[in-house]
Amino acid sequence: MTNPEHPKPQHQSFLKHWGSLVVLSLALAIIVIDTTLLNVSLTTIINDLKTDIQHLQWVITAYALTLAALTITGGRLGDFFGRKKMFILGAILFAIGSLTASYSTNFVTLLLGESLIEGIGAALMMPATASLLVNNFHGRDRAIAFGVWGGIAGAAAAIGPVLGGYLTAHYSWRWGFRINVFVVLILLAFSYLVKEAKGEKKKITLDITGVFLSAFGLLSVVFGIIESTTYGWWQAKETFTVYGHAITFGNLSVTPISMLIGAILLTIFFWWENVVEAKGKTPLISMHIFANKAFSAGLVTVSVISLGMSGIFLAIPIFLQTVRGMDSLQTGYALLPMSLALLIVSPIGAVLSHKVLPKYLVQAGLLLNVVALFYFNRLFGPDTTAAQLIAPLAIYGVGMGLVMSQINNIILSALPVQYAGEASGINSTMRQLGSTLGSAIIGAVIISSLSSHITSGIQNSTVIPTAAKPQIIAQAAAEGSNIEFAGPSKVNSTTSPVIATEMTSISHNAIAQSDVDATLYTIGFGILGFVLSFLLPSERPKTHGPAEKQPAAGH
Repeated sequence: MTNPEHPKPQHQSFLKHWGSLVVLSLALAIIVIDTTLLNVSLTTIINDLKTDIQHLQWVITAYALTLAALTITGGRLGDFFGRKKMFILGAILFAIGSLTASYSTNFVTLLLGESLIEGIGAALMMPATASLLVNNFHGRDRAIAFGVWGGIAGAAAAIGPVLGGYLTAHYSWRWGFRINVFVVLILLAFSYLVKEAKGEKKKITLDITGVFLSAFGLLSVVFGIIESTTYGWWQAKETFTVYGHAITFGNLSVTPISMLIGAILLTIFFWWENVVEAKGKTPLISMHIFANKAFSAGLVTVSVISLGMSGIFLAIPIFLQTVRGMDSLQTGYALLPMSLALLIVSPIGAVLSHKVLPKYLVQAGLLLNVVALFYFNRLFGPDTTAAQLIAPLAIYGVGMGLVMSQINNIILSALPVQYAGEASGINSTMRQLGSTLGSAIIGAVIISSLSSHITSGIQNSTVIPTAAKPQIIAQAAAEGSNIEFAGPSKVNSTTSPVIATEMTSISHNAIAQSDVDATLYTIGFGILGFVLSFLLPSERPKTHGPAEKQPAAGH
């Protein structure tokens, strides 16, 4: 019979304890990486599936919509049926979706696999990973776990383009999806390391009305944000069509209509949740958790942080690919200083949190982000090299490492563990909405600024004949989406070599200047995030529940 004091069981306990962190972090990593793999393989996929950029945009958009609409529901299902069970189910669905997408022969199959099946799987996995961290780690271990988890999430976002570019260049874009199947098999094989956890033991009921209202409300809001560049923020740029039928609102764009419908549905949702809770039933979201100031302040802060971060991940690749002529793999390599800094600093930030208040570490990180963004703003120009971007990228990575190592722990530790799934779902949804809004805003700024600077560049050119300028301006104005996705220019193919060279110079200057304009918005987001961070609690995240009274495993 084994002696309880024998070191072997302690060693096994230690490995099981920290092994669960590896499993949960790996799950988050493939979700984050999957959102970036598709972006670097667009041209290859378009040619292979004989589709166009508009259809591929819908694949990316539908994935974001599915995540935003169902993540809260995924967190709630984890509370009811078990967070580990939902984690495993989500992983299986994610693998099925990835495999389906990898064998796509047309746009519909890719949409089904990547956007819907994978999206649902990710919506079950994402809140489960964070809530299981809350349940499996306590006290100091929890701070370290969230530091590692946050660092891997941030690094995965930057590693994704490298991995996607490598697989596309040396094998096939389909392996970007197939590799997920192998990762999921590893997750399932080692899932025994993760302890099961549930929310409060109540009668199992699901607020179907709440699911419908929140899903379609968020879908309407996110649709309006993402499609604003297509249909316009206010005045209609294009006619909105559904199954070939045109729907018009006078000169008004569908964007504000969609967002208004979403706002109405979400307002009804919050009213309905109060009604359900007042009747003693289980709502999708318990409204009283927003009374927790630390939780609410953290949600607002993380949403604004996501606005700026998504903007950087959009602006820099556009610059590197269109101005510096880099391919997807080279672009991924150029972003490595940020991902490596983030990966290194996040666990260091978790250790520092025992000597410095987490709130101060978040604020220090946000200040570093603003410094890096000012650096980008002053640096961008047509002759800026990838080497010159190393310093600001590293500074931004250090800042994000400090933020990511603390913010999720601050948010999720503010509530008792029985609310972990629900709180994690809300946290993930707010982060997703922040990222979506940031990409939409920065994308709109880049496109509108690009058009303006190209037009002024053509008008001020001494090389382009005055008589040819109106036609060239009209051609360039029609290429906004091609420029956004680093596509080829049709203007250069219909003009003389001299004018084509001049247009390349004008385009490079315009893209650099549009990135300068875009960074002004990200600076604003960074400053706003820093101001909001003062609402965060000036104390260390607390632990809750009887489990917290026991020392963590392995110590």
